[in-house]
Amino acid sequence: MATQPALFDAGTNARRWLDDYAGHPDDAMRAGDPAAALAMLEELAAVAGDDLGHARERVQRHAADIGTGFRIIGEEAERPWPVSPIPLLIEADEWTRIERGVVQRADLLERVLQDLYGEAQLVQRGHLPATLVTGSPYFLRPLVGLAPPGGHHLRFVAVDLGRGPSGEWRVLADQLRTPTGAGYALENRLAVSRTLGGLQGRLNVRRHAPFFAAFRDGLAAACRRSDPRIGLLTPGRYNPSYPEQAHLARYLGLLLVEGDDLAALEDRLYVRTIGGLKRVDALWRRLDPRLLDPLAFDSHSRIGVPGLIDAWAAGNVVLANAPGAGVLESAAFGAFLPQLATRLTGADLILPNIATWWCGQPREAEHVRAELPSLLLSSAFGARTLGLPGELPVAGADLSDAQAAALLEDMARRPQDYVGQEIVRLSTMPVVIADRMEPRPFTLRVFAARDRDGRWQVMPGGFARIGAHPDPRAAVMGEGSWSADVCVHGRETVAPVSLLPAVDTLHVRRNPGTLPSRVADNFFWLGRYLERGEAMLAVIRVMLGNSIDADAGAALGTDTVAKLVAELVGAGAAPPPPSLRRADLTQFARTAMEARAHGWQSVAAINAHAQRIAGGSRDRLSADMVRLLDAPFPTHRGLLDRAGSLQRRYAAIAGLSAEHMGRTAAWRFHDLGRRIERAQAIARAARVFGTVGAGLDDLSTLLDLGDSQISYRQRYLTGIARVPVLDLVVLDPGNPRALAFQVEAIREHLARLPVLEDDGMAEAQQIEATELYAMVAPEQAATLTGELLLAVEQRLGRLSDAVARRYFLQGAEPLRAGGLTLA
Repeated sequence: MATQPALFDAGTNARRWLDDYAGHPDDAMRAGDPAAALAMLEELAAVAGDDLGHARERVQRHAADIGTGFRIIGEEAERPWPVSPIPLLIEADEWTRIERGVVQRADLLERVLQDLYGEAQLVQRGHLPATLVTGSPYFLRPLVGLAPPGGHHLRFVAVDLGRGPSGEWRVLADQLRTPTGAGYALENRLAVSRTLGGLQGRLNVRRHAPFFAAFRDGLAAACRRSDPRIGLLTPGRYNPSYPEQAHLARYLGLLLVEGDDLAALEDRLYVRTIGGLKRVDALWRRLDPRLLDPLAFDSHSRIGVPGLIDAWAAGNVVLANAPGAGVLESAAFGAFLPQLATRLTGADLILPNIATWWCGQPREAEHVRAELPSLLLSSAFGARTLGLPGELPVAGADLSDAQAAALLEDMARRPQDYVGQEIVRLSTMPVVIADRMEPRPFTLRVFAARDRDGRWQVMPGGFARIGAHPDPRAAVMGEGSWSADVCVHGRETVAPVSLLPAVDTLHVRRNPGTLPSRVADNFFWLGRYLERGEAMLAVIRVMLGNSIDADAGAALGTDTVAKLVAELVGAGAAPPPPSLRRADLTQFARTAMEARAHGWQSVAAINAHAQRIAGGSRDRLSADMVRLLDAPFPTHRGLLDRAGSLQRRYAAIAGLSAEHMGRTAAWRFHDLGRRIERAQAIARAARVFGTVGAGLDDLSTLLDLGDSQISYRQRYLTGIARVPVLDLVVLDPGNPRALAFQVEAIREHLARLPVLEDDGMAEAQQIEATELYAMVAPEQAATLTGELLLAVEQRLGRLSDAVARRYFLQGAEPLRAGGLTLA
């Protein structure tokens, strides 16, 4: 009985929102099933009560927890992905027509590509102008006559649709080169389902998992090996959709790789891993095709793979999509697709194009000139033109007289560079603005992928992009300001399909898979930078008097302070202070902690290094770890308060890596980097502050830097003495901050990492670790010398170099090195 008022309130709020919604009759929600719209709003009201703003914040928080984000070109920081709490609802019957239209279109585009890169009959017979093909920068002439592995140019396509005022769906654009957005559709579904948990069951919403499973199976079936290795080829962390790519790779179990991770040998493709070169059979690429292979296309490309196209042409690696597919993305092709559909398939397009006139034809060019104020003008092939004020399409009515004259002048010189299109007016859907629903125009991106039989499967839904302003013109809306989940619903019950293995599966796997050398390198240096920043912060805090000693209020001796200053100056954190007075030391500490200019390696700069590395490995880091690493630098009022806040963040990150990261090879490299960096810091601190004749301030500082004050007090009640301090901080294998502990951990990690040979002989990095252990283990604190500690520091440097040479393969060297397995 206690739940009845809540249910009543939810229903009341939902009906009130529906009655108050100011959407026009052509609005997608008003034109759909009223019962479905009411059910969706009831689920929303159960979460939000009478506050729609709360629902928006909640779904945005779920998106952030998933790790959804995107980047604007030119910006380094990621932005949160803007997802609306109100999904777009599409009935199953209406979706069936969309699905059929997308499949028909994908088949048509495939047939045109096969002809253009094959016999070119469409051009020879006059159905397509030759300049329409050769004028596109995405027509790759070196691929003419080459059949893609598996026989298909297209394996994953996206189609942008607009819903007109009368409810009809029309195609705005085709996405064939590197179709983006499928990962965002998946993330939208996850965020909205966590917010509207009962919607799936109430409306029988179709799931995305079968679509992704079909795509993954289709890629695998096209490969020559029965158990293929499939990668997602990314341009890297600065690509605008890199977070989506990382999420997709993690969800589909694909290897996220960059061009530097790959090598082509004897017409086969390999990934550089810590265990040698491993065969790659297929790539879902997000890299511009012109940059794929500097030997085949753009010789200036530094992010491609030399020889990749040879491996593709030999049939040894599948590329989705095949290079050259982007030739059909150009707006100019839209003018010919309706005729091609009739000629090649014998049927009209189920989803018609927006009306398009390519100015490379005299009659069409004259039409565009005459109707300029009522048309949308854009580049025919996507390249910037002299006659348009920018790179984006522009409405003719929005051009000034001077701009219109410049456009017409350039059209007279190069008419083939331009197209005119009708200006599409879009219907609307609700979005939450402040605390109410407002209608906004939207577009829908739909995805199709080939399954293992080569048939097209269409994702049930995709994702909607919603405009920021009420203006319904698609050209004004652009990329939109929000996204929304798209729920295809119907009467039939939907089976709970997931990409997760069945609960009764017999196949158990504890190996997380291949670890590329670049990722191992990233994790190693992520550990080193985090440990380096924490050690530097400890020096700053001690220098400012933040010791936990009972006499912390007393200033440290001048000699000790001078040594602390020298440590920071030697690390390149800041220039030397003019004096050791308190004011100068405070400014010096502020520079060492926060400086971002002039090349100083401050704590803030080291944090930025760690953030960049983590940004390129987010497919292997938890959302909590990424969130902590991406958090802004503390801005508390006091310098010590900022230092303390940052110290707690370092502790939280260390705790996550220690307690939440699986003991994989990636974790071993991360911890190995930490141990090497910590060992070097402790050896250096012991050499500076623990030599014969060290005073109480020096020894107390050494305990602070070794984070061992409490441990020392528990063991020794009679005060600080040099030998016990050195034993605790340097030689005690039970102290997790001691040098001896780090040395043993380093030796264990290197013993467990893979080796190249099976002869049982130790490799160079293992020999270095063993010799390092032999230097430290038999030592006694009473006889420990500065010379030995300096030798340990140098040995740690050689060990780090040996690890890099063995595991972090760079350039062409690993291709020539003996012993690298080709699996």
